[in-house]
Amino acid sequence: MQIQIPEKAKYIIETIQNAGFEAYVVGGCVRDSILGRCPEDWDITTSARPEQVKALFRRTIDTGIQHGTVTVMLDKEGFEVTTYRVDGKYEDSRHPKEVTFTPNLEEDLKRRDFTINAMAYNETEGLIDIFGGLQDIEAKLIRCVGNPEERFGEDALRIMRAIRFSAQLGYEIHEDTEAAIRKLAPTLQKISAERVQVELTKLLISPHPDTLRDAYDMGVTKVILPEFDAMMKTPQKHKHHKYNVGEHTLHALIEIAPEKNLRYAILLHDIGKPETLTVDEDGTTHFHGHPAVGEEMARRILRRLRFDNDTVAVVTRLVRYHDYGNDVTPDLRIVRRAVNKIGEDIFPLLFPVRQADILAQSDYLRAEKLKNLELWKQLYEEMLEKKQCVSLKTLAVTGRDLIAMGMKPGRELGDMLQKLLELVLEHPEQNTREQLLEKAGELAAGKE
Repeated sequence: MQIQIPEKAKYIIETIQNAGFEAYVVGGCVRDSILGRCPEDWDITTSARPEQVKALFRRTIDTGIQHGTVTVMLDKEGFEVTTYRVDGKYEDSRHPKEVTFTPNLEEDLKRRDFTINAMAYNETEGLIDIFGGLQDIEAKLIRCVGNPEERFGEDALRIMRAIRFSAQLGYEIHEDTEAAIRKLAPTLQKISAERVQVELTKLLISPHPDTLRDAYDMGVTKVILPEFDAMMKTPQKHKHHKYNVGEHTLHALIEIAPEKNLRYAILLHDIGKPETLTVDEDGTTHFHGHPAVGEEMARRILRRLRFDNDTVAVVTRLVRYHDYGNDVTPDLRIVRRAVNKIGEDIFPLLFPVRQADILAQSDYLRAEKLKNLELWKQLYEEMLEKKQCVSLKTLAVTGRDLIAMGMKPGRELGDMLQKLLELVLEHPEQNTREQLLEKAGELAAGKE
């Protein structure tokens, strides 16, 4: 097997080899190369000690020297070079208390998480695959190196990494690895929210976001996202639905583009349903007010997962308005008012969210729902083409204009601008400076 190593990585390997040491590209870059994917990083493992690596290159950075890692800089590009090591006891489910450097490549590969990530390669010796990674790639299997309970005991986040790789690659999780996940899922409580967030996001934007179902079955979401477990247990006995709330969500995730905010909006769009469930005498379920409840729950969940403010703002508003306009036949005026209410930034994102939601429901009135959604889209496009005003940002007059005509800064000025915006939302043709200043004069004089 031949792998095309980038010239700079090849130069680092050859420099280390020429100094009498071993060196290989290792881990994810080897896996991705075998899969025909473009590796993000080219990590290098070597028998040379960190100080020996540093002596060979003009510019290096001590990125993790206590764990044997030095970053070699070549033309502003960094390559992590790590000494073969054996990890000591893990005391925080993340970092080994100590590491011991070793001259033995096999000892280094033994400590890695999964067989598909425990392969090394250089052009001298070819592929080094001691633990059957290539075989597992061919079998489409995620399998731990050695004893899976030991690997997950060293770093509980590997539990989520197993499920994430399964979602990204479409691989099954080996039965021994799965059994260890089921047993050790509660240890994810020790992992920081930031690290959980990274893995959950990678899972959600993968080609198989519905792999979250496996995370539920193995007891993982019970720890990292217990609200999802409540959704999986909440029935939807209604002509508009054919799945329970959780299954509906999983099906909707497949129907939307793999973009972070959109996938999180779909994951959380019905998060308020378990709390708002009511059941009629005939067994029909209802979830009145679930978007508003869901918005607050989504905010708490995203904050808990340490998301940035922009993500929280976008996703929570999409949750709040995901049902907006479903039962309304729109016209241009209705669309203008909807964009004003929801926000120009968020409004176009609602189209894919609403479509995914509809496609994951029952067939009942599906064609009509999609036709209505298409009408909303067409009118929105027409509104944009006509450059119709929907916010103070594009109002033909500003506060400065009103001050120039004699109004004083303050609350009354803000109220006047809002009244002029209301006028324009109803009558977009009146969004001219002359007409609005005349209208402002009439309103200020108390003529209306």
